[in-house]
Amino acid sequence: METKLYELCKKLGIAKSFTVQGIKNYEVSDELLKFFCKEFGYDVSTEPKIKEAIEKIETEPYKKTIEPIYIARFNDVFFDIYLKEKDVGENIEVSVISRSTSEKKIISFEKQKVEERKIGNTNYHKLHFKIKDVLEIGYYDFQIKVGKYTYNTTLAVAPQKCYTTEDVKAAKLWGFTIQLYSLRSRRNWGIGDFTDLKDFARIVAGFGADVIGLNPINALFHDFPENASPYSSISRLFLNPIYIDVEKTAGWTETLKKKYAKQIEEVNKTTLIDYTGVYNLKIKVLYELFEKMKKPSRAFETFKKEQGNGLHMFALYQAIYHDKCHSIWGGWQAWPQGLKNQNPMDLAIFEEAHGNEVEFFKFLQFEAHRQFDEVSDYVKSLGLKIGLYRDLPVGVCKDSEELWFDKYVYLKCSGAGAPPDEFFPNGQKWCLGVFNPIELKKQGYEPFLKILRANMKSAGALRIDHVMSLLRLFMMKDEGEEGTYIYYNFEDMLALVALESHLNKCVIVGESIGNVPAGFLEKLQENNIYAMSILWAERWDFGNGDYKAPEYYPENAFVSVGTHDMTPLKMWWYGYDIELKYKLKLMTESEKNNLYKAREADRWRLLKVLDENGVWPHDNLRKNNYLYGEGYPEGLDEAVHKLLGRAKSKVVVLQLEDILGVTELQNLPGTDRDRYPNWRHKLPINLEDLATNITFIRNITAIREGREKC
Repeated sequence: METKLYELCKKLGIAKSFTVQGIKNYEVSDELLKFFCKEFGYDVSTEPKIKEAIEKIETEPYKKTIEPIYIARFNDVFFDIYLKEKDVGENIEVSVISRSTSEKKIISFEKQKVEERKIGNTNYHKLHFKIKDVLEIGYYDFQIKVGKYTYNTTLAVAPQKCYTTEDVKAAKLWGFTIQLYSLRSRRNWGIGDFTDLKDFARIVAGFGADVIGLNPINALFHDFPENASPYSSISRLFLNPIYIDVEKTAGWTETLKKKYAKQIEEVNKTTLIDYTGVYNLKIKVLYELFEKMKKPSRAFETFKKEQGNGLHMFALYQAIYHDKCHSIWGGWQAWPQGLKNQNPMDLAIFEEAHGNEVEFFKFLQFEAHRQFDEVSDYVKSLGLKIGLYRDLPVGVCKDSEELWFDKYVYLKCSGAGAPPDEFFPNGQKWCLGVFNPIELKKQGYEPFLKILRANMKSAGALRIDHVMSLLRLFMMKDEGEEGTYIYYNFEDMLALVALESHLNKCVIVGESIGNVPAGFLEKLQENNIYAMSILWAERWDFGNGDYKAPEYYPENAFVSVGTHDMTPLKMWWYGYDIELKYKLKLMTESEKNNLYKAREADRWRLLKVLDENGVWPHDNLRKNNYLYGEGYPEGLDEAVHKLLGRAKSKVVVLQLEDILGVTELQNLPGTDRDRYPNWRHKLPINLEDLATNITFIRNITAIREGREKC
């Protein structure tokens, strides 16, 4: 029988059990349920306290009269308010002011009483309103007058579906996904930068590509460059200055180039990216250029004004962190109370003493945004039908500026992860800060909206990492390995994504690889959110059987061979990933042997689907069965890409690692850099040589032939 604790958890969206892959069910301990109830701010130490919490949740809407935000779909706008019985008969007037046009409009409506409740000695009524007027999509200042009382809130009117274009609907597009840091060139400073991105766009546009997917390029730790995971940023609102092309910054001279020539050469010739060397060199030179400015440019001043307090607090956080991180261990939560809690007087005192550093951090963002916007404009001028395809991480580093700036909108003592599965019996602990769904709604979803807007900017498409987070996220205690799912206001989140996608003219793609709940993919499709599909998962028998022919691939999807977390094609063929995991003690010898046997069977299955679909290069047909020890099939990469090219999926994206025969993983989940050099691998050839590389050309020919026949 359900206890009051379970009733409370249901109201808060805390799962008391969950299923993995629709097969194995996990029950959550009462201790963990109580922990998450406390995370939401409720005392559950006794049964009476739990009953009080339930009563508070049920009565809170009545006492507040209105919601902090109302979210509705176009042509179906409705809302509820809660009034004392004595006020129900009062005259009610509803008006909106469009935030895009400033036009004010009195709204006609239909009203219906749907519920009554007595709280203490007062009777309350819940009233349901259906707006009769047609409101265009967008945000409105929403005002409700009830007799002598006036209530103000926000109304968001969202389209029925996310934005798309006729070009995407045509199902013929193709392009690339790249890790920007991995681009190698003779001119860069040891890491791919925005000029490399511009050059790459020019090259692939010349071959007919229409989309360029990027790894997250958000800001990372200034003082700890080796913390290089692009999925654990300090802010998803700002960019990583490491991608600035210093030589394109105002004030750069040939004299400076000669001065730093040897250091540039040193960081450029390393096999793996030397994040500390690259970042510190760039920052040193950028600070020199910053100091040379006689006065801030008009463009810099305009940027600061447009970015407002968000930029100022981000720069202030970085300056404080830089000042404290080598003397105070524990991040911003260990700072003196005044700085930790953003006491205005303490912040002002710090800024007075470190104003130049604060301004420098603003300058870094100005230059990064200036160069990235320039790339975006250039890509548009090339005529790519989607253009840049950005990546929004599911969470943020727990020691980030996002949490410092608005700590109450994030869960305090828990972080995002993944549930147990066959590879990770205890689950995956990502230690990422994520939104408290209750507090997020109280803030009118503004923190979520700011992140969406920042990452849709200058992009034709946005990949939402772990898109299931719009519905639920697996959360684990910071201290411990237990976890369960926390649910979000799914319909609200979907509607806001749809609205922002239209306002920013940005196609939405949802990364939905993992424990996907039943019906979720169908819900994405209803909302015009394109799924992600990968070769390795497009198999029959729930992912264990033969590889699917192209006509069976999902239509509303962006398809690729794999992702940044998955094994490149050549590495997969040889099973180097299995040996790597065994050497790192991520599996037993028995598990290794079983995986090798399974891989051999999968290689046969891959050859089978390529044979059946006739996608081998005409001048390089399959010569034998390629058992272990018989080498790598020439033309395998081309055959795979032609196969994917024929998929009925809307967009196909290639990875340079698969084309160029890379045999290292970009990221090995479950490891840190002390065990494996994640996020540090450069591509094997220089960008200047890419357009004439025969393997590159042949793979593009293969994908184009496939797209023409899909």
